[in-house]
Amino acid sequence: MSELAALLGQRLRRDRWQLLLWILGTSLLAYASVSAVDDTYGEESDREEILAVAIATRTILIFRGTPNGTDEGAFVFFLLFAWLALMGGLMSTFLAVRHTRAEEEQGRAELIAATPAGRILPTVATVVHGVLANVVLGLGIAVAWIATGLDPAGSFTAGAAMAASGVAFLAFGLVAAQLFRTSRSANSWSVGFVLAAYLLRGIGDAAGTPTDDLQHVTPAWPSLLSPIGYGQMTGAYVENDLLPLLVPLAFAAVAVAGVFWLQSVRDQGASLVAGRAGRASAGGSLSSSFGLAWRLNTGILAAWTVGGIATGLLATSLSSVIEQAAGTSPEIVDTLRAAIGDDATLEQAFIATFYGVVGILAACCAVQVGIRARQEEAHGTAELVLATPVPRVRWLLEYAIVGAAVIVIVLAASAAAGVLGALAGDAPADLVPNVLEAAAAQLPACLVFLGLTLLVFAFAPRATVAVGWTIVGLGAILGTFGPILQLPDALVDLSPFAHSPVPAGEDTDWTGGFWMLGIGVAAAAIAVASMRRRELATGG
Repeated sequence: MSELAALLGQRLRRDRWQLLLWILGTSLLAYASVSAVDDTYGEESDREEILAVAIATRTILIFRGTPNGTDEGAFVFFLLFAWLALMGGLMSTFLAVRHTRAEEEQGRAELIAATPAGRILPTVATVVHGVLANVVLGLGIAVAWIATGLDPAGSFTAGAAMAASGVAFLAFGLVAAQLFRTSRSANSWSVGFVLAAYLLRGIGDAAGTPTDDLQHVTPAWPSLLSPIGYGQMTGAYVENDLLPLLVPLAFAAVAVAGVFWLQSVRDQGASLVAGRAGRASAGGSLSSSFGLAWRLNTGILAAWTVGGIATGLLATSLSSVIEQAAGTSPEIVDTLRAAIGDDATLEQAFIATFYGVVGILAACCAVQVGIRARQEEAHGTAELVLATPVPRVRWLLEYAIVGAAVIVIVLAASAAAGVLGALAGDAPADLVPNVLEAAAAQLPACLVFLGLTLLVFAFAPRATVAVGWTIVGLGAILGTFGPILQLPDALVDLSPFAHSPVPAGEDTDWTGGFWMLGIGVAAAAIAVASMRRRELATGG
């Protein structure tokens, strides 16, 4: 018992800041979102109208949830739960992989296994730690919504749904850590599982059966494949039925039992899915340090590019649907324009909103390139490269160039997809210029995040991973949700995304873009130049 308490304490201490940011940030987002919903849809007639529009144009349900009446709590649950569960899922899978497969990669798991704790107790501690984190997150959501005046019973049901779906995602993260040899692969498959669960729930909602009054939807079978779908089936604030949560909890119990069995039959550091065998000799592209830096980041680039392409396609293929919906509900136009200004046309507002998401994807990709440089340094492989005639300044400069290249590729791929979607529509001549401008406008903000990540890597290398993800996460939340949630301008202006040029009206003001371009380049240049004096910081 003392070993379990020590392991649990170590996990709580190690994750205290990360979990605080995840849980507090998600809970505050839930709290602030209710205020925004009250301002926009305060009257029951407004909520009735928007539900009818959402059910009539099913694609909207993919991004929201299952409509369940015009009660204020049920309407908030419909708008927000799927997004919040998505964030809880990412928190849970990252936690699971961080304390299992990543520990094996670093060799720390083997050291702990040599103590009386053995091999199984650390996994038990991770399970307890992950479940506690999800319970606290669920309580945070419940308290946030009760504080806004929503019904306590419904709020606790929503919190329970949040915790149950998070525990299911935690279990999948633990399974992925058993299946794959590296933490990067385990994290990639876990994130894919979370996104697939979100999309399956969305497809189930979009393909569901509506009632005649267009206020409720019974989801189709794809929702039964998603933990988020079972969370929605609780019908928080209306039915408050906790029975559907037994399914994700049962899935988690079976998966965790499988994890303990798998761990008892495999060797330390081994995996059920064998790593791909490398070539006997490297190709010509790996004859330079730049080729190596590029090769190490191609997997990252492929994943984020797929996301950019999908978002670009949706931006133009859904614009006609939104235009039809706006004809019956001007609140949609008002909500979109709240983020970018009143001068924008509906098409510009819609495309700018979607390409704001593309900008976040490209920024995440660039931040991961900076983090990869840190991982190479921490694992000691960068030291091998720097033992050759490659100077440190040149080594980091090559990562900066790769980071800028991945931003351009993600944005270009999404723009190409958006143009293809526009060409398939009724008015491509109007949409194509907006798509190209909206994609190009995201470049400066992405460069700022790349420059800041490299700057942290240069001056505080051990903080690169935590700070890199934190700044891009905060930037995304403040820049995307800040105007909609009516946060103070001073707070919103901290996000580079808030200063991205927005094609609105006849002219586009690129002033903010030029400033951010300079800031991003200057930050990257200072980081690269500082490598001349910095010692390598391995480990950590």
